[in-house]
Amino acid sequence: MRKRDQIILHSLVARDSTLAIDVEIARQIGFDGLEASGDKIANCLDAGLSRSELKSLVGDTFIPGIGFLIDIERQKDDKIKLFEEANRLFELAGAVGAEGVEVITGPLSLEVARGQRTADLHRGLVDLPEDEQVNLTASNLRELSEIAADHNLILYLEALSWTPLNTMDKQLRVIEKAGRDNLRLLVDFWHCYTSGDTPERIAKLDKELLYGIHVCDSLKFDGGIPDEPVLRDVPTGEGVLNLQEWTDAVRATGYEGWWSCELFCRRNHQENSFAVARRLKDLMSDLLAP
Repeated sequence: MRKRDQIILHSLVARDSTLAIDVEIARQIGFDGLEASGDKIANCLDAGLSRSELKSLVGDTFIPGIGFLIDIERQKDDKIKLFEEANRLFELAGAVGAEGVEVITGPLSLEVARGQRTADLHRGLVDLPEDEQVNLTASNLRELSEIAADHNLILYLEALSWTPLNTMDKQLRVIEKAGRDNLRLLVDFWHCYTSGDTPERIAKLDKELLYGIHVCDSLKFDGGIPDEPVLRDVPTGEGVLNLQEWTDAVRATGYEGWWSCELFCRRNHQENSFAVARRLKDLMSDLLAP
């Protein structure tokens, strides 16, 4: 039986490192596991590591999930590519013994949210009514979840705050419509904040739907289209979010699962990743203290 409130290292803490370094940071600092990068896993295999060597590198590291599958609402010819990417990620998850794969609503591009229209920009379902967006996204997720189940994987949904289906209520509609037991919800403090969800809303979520939590911070958001590279460029704990309030809201649901320290601070990415990870683990330990 796993302990409650596991503190997980996110691969973005050492953004430009290798999987081997991520695993070493998690071990040395004493994290309960690693939320791994699909790209870093793929880089290992592309460089010639065998699956057995990859398994040896990871060892007994608990990996609740890997990231991530983007623009999950893709249709027609784009849908073919979506499922090719999904199958590749599912294989990568299996290669390291991960238990889940993160799936993300689109369009990923901020330019689309800002109204730009060019042939090379994936527009997703932004021009359709919300009901159609929900139905088509849920249909894709149902199919993806069925394939993931064949790999014994959970899919955990995160909606980007500048995309149409960005709020908790909209994500819950998608999950209910998809109707799959291995489809769960990720709570990311920054995406919740910039999409208008509050700690009060989070506290009312069904704990059985929650799979993981991203503990992160933000600069002040005054409305409009949230500019992620700008707003998230802050050390966790030094932004405007009351992290204790958000943490307590999640715990009010009865959730006892894992918490991951996703990080987008450019300065931290250039610092000693072991030291940054230690500060994040200490912060999360304080937030989760009884």
